[in-house]
Amino acid sequence: MPESQSPATAPVLVRAADATVLSDAPGSLITLFADSDTTGGAFTSNRATLAEGTAGAPSHFHTRATEFFFVLDGALDVLTGETVVTLEKNDFLAVPPGMPHAFAPAAGRSADALVVFTPGMGRFDYYRLLDRVARGEASVEEIKESAERYDNHYVDSPVWRAHRASA
Repeated sequence: MPESQSPATAPVLVRAADATVLSDAPGSLITLFADSDTTGGAFTSNRATLAEGTAGAPSHFHTRATEFFFVLDGALDVLTGETVVTLEKNDFLAVPPGMPHAFAPAAGRSADALVVFTPGMGRFDYYRLLDRVARGEASVEEIKESAERYDNHYVDSPVWRAHRASA
């Protein structure tokens, strides 16, 4: 990188062959693109590929970052506060800091989405932790203990529970 460019102003290129792909559950893939350390803290980005019937992400919120979802294919149910919306291919949603949200593929569908956080949050180690938990190499307790470090705060949502139960 030229001296005149900081990570925040340098282009970020991730070739498909170089992207790390993790799994936090059967049928759920997380492809890592760019984390805050490579973007000067500007953003974090990954791809969530969810097979039909996968649980997705439980209800949670972030205190510092807005989370963006762009659906590349399929349909994604997303909790936004007390409302569940279904995003279809090419739909976009921004969830502001502090708003409880969750996501999973819509009933009978799969979902493929680009996910971006801004500002960047140093999330890749969180996704690696989820992958280790799925493989039995780490405990769910470690996820709970990491809430502040990764700004990922789980909350109960009766709306989301009811929606998923009917899906």
